[in-house]
Amino acid sequence: MIEQLKAWDNSLFLALNGSDSVYWDAVMWIVTKTVTWLPLLFVLLYVVMKNSDVRRLLLIILAMALTVALADSLSSAVIKPLVMRWRPTNDATFLHTIDTVFGYTGGRFGFVSSHAANTFSLFVFLSLLLRSRLMSVCLFVWACLSSYSRIYLGVHFPGDILCGAILGMLVGGLVYYLYNYMSNRICGERKFYSSAYTPTGFLHSDMSVVAFAFMATYCVVLLAAIPLAAK
Repeated sequence: MIEQLKAWDNSLFLALNGSDSVYWDAVMWIVTKTVTWLPLLFVLLYVVMKNSDVRRLLLIILAMALTVALADSLSSAVIKPLVMRWRPTNDATFLHTIDTVFGYTGGRFGFVSSHAANTFSLFVFLSLLLRSRLMSVCLFVWACLSSYSRIYLGVHFPGDILCGAILGMLVGGLVYYLYNYMSNRICGERKFYSSAYTPTGFLHSDMSVVAFAFMATYCVVLLAAIPLAAK
């Protein structure tokens, strides 16, 4: 059964890895970089700050940091050394059949994907925090795109991504419920029944601002890839 799963994983990887387009190579190279998404993170933090008092804001920042730290530590420092599954770029079976970009090969082991664990942990945590359908869709698309870029670049199998995403979602949910418990104890429970707010007290208009920031970031990525692809 394990061998069959690995065979399916390998076949799916070959179907999803790379392309014949230098432009899309450049797009995925930019998408996979953490720095690409930092301006969006600052917009999110501004919205959270605008809609939260100081104590709640500090708890949210600590919870977000804990979410990423846990997901990254479990994936990189615990699971990868235990499982020791080679990345496709380090697997002799795929060395001459995969597409890579700019010679990037990643580290030695790939199971589970830290990119997937980190992005999906934030997706779940922020979706539960904001309780906005619009934001949940935006965050899910971001997590999926960032995770897929790792397959495209040849540094992760789909199974690495899937299991990393599951790990991340579990971590994001766990940290959110820890945050919610502490927030209710320290700051008191807050519920909003106005149609202008999400159930957890964030303005819907601010969610639209963040969604616009997502779209603007995607547009910047597509434009920035043009000169990179021309090199």
